[in-house]
Amino acid sequence: MSDKNRKSAEDLRSARWFAPDDLRSFGHRSRLMQMGLDPEDWTGRPVIGILNTWSEINPCHLHFRERAADVKKGVHQAGGFPVELPTISVDESFTKPTSMLYRNLLAMETEEMIRSHPLDGVVLMGGCDKTTPGLVMGALSAGVPMIYLPAGPMLRGNYAGKILGSGSDAWKYWDERRAGNISDEEWVGVEGGIARSYGHCMTMGTASTMTAIAEAMGLCLPGASSIPAPDAGHIRMSTQCGRRIVDMVWEDLTPNKIVTPQSVRNSAVVAMATGCSTNAVVHLLAMARRAGIKITLDDLDELGRTTPLIANIRPSGTGDYLMEDFYYAGGLRALMAQLGDKLDTSVTTVTGKTLAQTLEGATVYNDDVIRPLSNPVYHEGSLAVLRGNLCPDGAVIKPAACDERFRNHQGPALVFDSYPEMKKAVDDENLDITPDHVMVLRNAGPLGGPGFPEWGMLPIPKALIKQGHRDMLRISDARMSGTSYGACVLHVAPESYIGGPLALLKTGDIVKLDLDSRRLDMLVDEDELERRRAAWQAPEPRYQRGYGWMFGKHVTQANEGCDFDFLSPEFGETAGEPDIF
Repeated sequence: MSDKNRKSAEDLRSARWFAPDDLRSFGHRSRLMQMGLDPEDWTGRPVIGILNTWSEINPCHLHFRERAADVKKGVHQAGGFPVELPTISVDESFTKPTSMLYRNLLAMETEEMIRSHPLDGVVLMGGCDKTTPGLVMGALSAGVPMIYLPAGPMLRGNYAGKILGSGSDAWKYWDERRAGNISDEEWVGVEGGIARSYGHCMTMGTASTMTAIAEAMGLCLPGASSIPAPDAGHIRMSTQCGRRIVDMVWEDLTPNKIVTPQSVRNSAVVAMATGCSTNAVVHLLAMARRAGIKITLDDLDELGRTTPLIANIRPSGTGDYLMEDFYYAGGLRALMAQLGDKLDTSVTTVTGKTLAQTLEGATVYNDDVIRPLSNPVYHEGSLAVLRGNLCPDGAVIKPAACDERFRNHQGPALVFDSYPEMKKAVDDENLDITPDHVMVLRNAGPLGGPGFPEWGMLPIPKALIKQGHRDMLRISDARMSGTSYGACVLHVAPESYIGGPLALLKTGDIVKLDLDSRRLDMLVDEDELERRRAAWQAPEPRYQRGYGWMFGKHVTQANEGCDFDFLSPEFGETAGEPDIF
C-alpha cells in the first residue's frame, strides 16, 4: 500500500482518547503514566488490543500467557502499543452444562470490549471450540482491524505404542471399558496418554475445524491454524500476528473487506474437505450472519455434495493420522491448494494479499494425509443436511464417520427424555434393544439442554457392546463433539423443548433415514401426530433469572446459528463510537 493511502496518526481511533489537549485526555494520559508508561509509548502509535482467553482451567490455552508476550513483542517491533485484555475462557473440558451456553457471552464481551476501549486493532487469541466463533462474531460486529491467532493442536496421543486421538479414542476405549475389556491400569494409562501437551484437540474436531474455517475465511496468517501448539513455529507465528496487525491498522484493513460471501463460501468448502465437525454448521451460520452474509443449511448441504473429503485425519479419516501429521504434510495451505478452482482465490486475507498469493508455493508432502481430488477419503464432504417430518427445519449428520449400513435404515425408536434416563438405560445389560433400534435423546437443544450441549454422541448400550456392536443409528436435538464418530443425527430443528416434531415421537414408532435422499422421517400418520401435538404441554423454562434467562429469551434455533436475535445486523445498527467526556 502506498503511503498516501495509509492512515495518519491523527486518524487513529485511539487518538480521540489520547490526542486532544483537554481534561478528558489528561485523565487517560495520567492513568497510563500511573502504570509507568511515558508519552513516547503511545503517541502516534496504534493501540493494539490482545484479547486473551487464557485460563488456568483451560488446557487448550495454557500457553497463552507466553503467546501474549510473543504478540506484544511483534506489536512493539512494528511500532504499535500493545494492551492485553482478558476475556472469559469458554473451554469445552470444564465449562458446564456446555461451553456453547457461553459462546454468545464471549461474543458480546468481545464486541463491547473493543468498542469501549481505545483500540485501533485487535489480535484475537482462541482455539478451543467456542472461542473461535465467539471472538470472531464479536470482532465482526465491532468492525476494527482484527487478526485471529489460533491456539494450535496438541501433540498426538500415545499409550502402549498406540496412537491416540483426543475425543475419538476416549469414546472408543470407554466402550471397551464398559465391556470389561480394559483394566484399571490400562484405563489410567489411556487417560494420561491421550492428551500429552497444551493445545486443543488434535483430531479434526470442532477446535481444528473452526481454526481452519477462520484461516480459510482469510482471518489468520497463512498456515497458522495447522501449527501444533508446542512447536517453535507457533511462537514465531504469534510474533508475526503482532507485527501484522499494526500494518493492518495503518492500511485500514477492516473485517468487512475480508469476510465476504466469497470468503464465507471458501471456508465452508474447506470445512467439508477437512472432514469437519458437525458443529461447524451452527458456528459458520452465526459468523456469516454477523457479517451480514446469508448462508443456509441448504447451501452447506449443496457444498457437501460437491466437495470431496481429502484430509485423511481422524475421526473421518481411514488411518491413524492426526493434526500433527496434517501439519507435516503441508497443512491447510496445501489442502487449499489441492482444492484448486473450488475456491475463489481472488479474496483478500489479513495479509493484504489475495488468497491466491498466499497459496503460492504450497506443497503436499504426504498425499495419503492430504489426498488429491482424484483419490478422496470420501467422495462427498463431511456433512449432510437432512429434512423430513422429524426435522422440518433441518438436522445434520456426518456420513463419512458412520457405518455404511446406516445410510438407509429403518427401525423402531427408543426414546429418552433426559440424559440421566438414557444413561441408566444404556448401562442395563438386560435392556431390550437390537442393533436395528434407533436411539433418540430429546430435550437437549438450545433451550432444552440448556445451551445445546454435546450429548448427541449417545453411548452404545452395554447389551449391544457385549454382542460386539459398536455403532447404531442415534438421533438428538443436541450437538456432538467434533471428535466423535458414528451414525448420529444431530441439531434436529426445531428442538423438542419448544414443541418440535421430535417431541411427538414415541418409543416403538418406526423411524426411517434415507441419507441419499437427505430424508429423516417418523412413519406415523398425520392424524396421529395432530392428536399428539394437541396433547403436548410446554415444559417450564430452565432459568428464572440472570444470563440463562436472557439466553432462553433470545437464542435462535440450530438452523439459524444459535446467536442472540438482538445481535444480528437485521435487528438494528451496530452502536457507533462511544462518547468521551
